[in-house]
Amino acid sequence: MDIRRRFGTNLRRCRLAAGLSQEAVAERMGVDRAHVSSMERGLQNVTLSTLGFVAQALKIDPAALLAPTSETAAEPNAARKVAPRRRRLS
Repeated sequence: MDIRRRFGTNLRRCRLAAGLSQEAVAERMGVDRAHVSSMERGLQNVTLSTLGFVAQALKIDPAALLAPTSETAAEPNAARKVAPRRRRLS
């Protein structure tokens, strides 16, 4: 699972645990609800600033939004996936 989807899954989990709607989180952040929705779906490349704003809106540690969970760690060896090396032709 890529980092955007992990972030989105954790955002949704933390938001629901806090008993907040997407609209409530968006209001606390000063953004549109659609922006929160797209972050939860892993469609946004969030900046560190946005990560901080989300954490502040949810009143949680920013690290919680990036932490692996059983849901986000479903792909074994995901961290080991890299692009294949090009062979050098002599």
